[in-house]
Amino acid sequence: MRLFVRICAGAAIALGLTHQSPAQPQLPVPQPSPLASVSQTIGVSKVDVSYHRPAVKGRKVWGGLVPLGEVWRAGANENTTVTFSTPVRVGGTTLPAGSYGLHMIPTTGPWTIILSTNASSWGSYFYKQSEDALRFSVTPVPEQFREWLQFEFGAITDTSAVLSLLWENLRVPIALSFDTPGLVLAYARDTHLRGMAGFTWQGYNQAAQYALQHGGDLTEALGWIDRSMQYGVNFTNLQTKAAILEKRGDAAGAKTLRSRAMQAATEAEVNTYGYTLMGAGRVDDAIAMFEANVKAHPDSWNVYDSLGEALETKGEVKGAIKNYEKALALVGDEANKKRLTETLTRLRAKK
Repeated sequence: MRLFVRICAGAAIALGLTHQSPAQPQLPVPQPSPLASVSQTIGVSKVDVSYHRPAVKGRKVWGGLVPLGEVWRAGANENTTVTFSTPVRVGGTTLPAGSYGLHMIPTTGPWTIILSTNASSWGSYFYKQSEDALRFSVTPVPEQFREWLQFEFGAITDTSAVLSLLWENLRVPIALSFDTPGLVLAYARDTHLRGMAGFTWQGYNQAAQYALQHGGDLTEALGWIDRSMQYGVNFTNLQTKAAILEKRGDAAGAKTLRSRAMQAATEAEVNTYGYTLMGAGRVDDAIAMFEANVKAHPDSWNVYDSLGEALETKGEVKGAIKNYEKALALVGDEANKKRLTETLTRLRAKK
């Protein structure tokens, strides 16, 4: 109770509710538990944590400074808050975007994590269970000593991350996940293609490609690529449509479109597409693209260079050397001559 009274008195001073003159200036001094924040983008979602950082200062933290079995504000001073820019899945439940008060109930075993719809109260002193948005359990793990409480993000992917509270010798991990593909496709559907991108072949092709690569609705993707082709048929959207047809089980239709695409392609388009395939881990398909480019443009040093790189990536050193040598014989600029020479020296040393 004395602690609560001191906190209320401090709040009253901060709010000017004492007998001081409202114009009385306040001297800015360091806070014992300074304000901190940490932010992280996860895919296309942003998470912001705002909290105050107490220090151990030689005290017993768990079961001492922070009582066990009681609701704790996961920090000091005002409410610790977590803000999600998009819906998030946490503790087995999907919560809407928004700001939540973060509370915890420490124990000697699993802890209870609480996300409250009230994100503006002072710490946990005015916490009400009726305002819980979600409760779930996590098990803390041992951690190297941290003098100052902190939050950090780890294990970050395009769809997930772990938000951890670290203090003294414990880490309290909170797993977060996001439907990033669904969010991107919803944005494409509701915003991207209803703006300037909706007047271009590139906008619809990009949306169709993303749906194809991230488990989107193939019927919707096919509709998008058909809209793309209304603005102009080219190598890129023909390849995209071929891939969609192939994934839908229409191998014959895909083959026809790929043949048509190659007839319309420039050297640069085929080369770019080959590197796109390599980036997706489809090295054999990339090699096939580069080989076709070599056949169509036998006097270009760049096509041999690209084929050599793809073969090197696959581990076919002999084939890579052969194509790098052809590239070196044709290349004109000194920078690429130097690079190709160094590459060949490195690969020959492996033989």
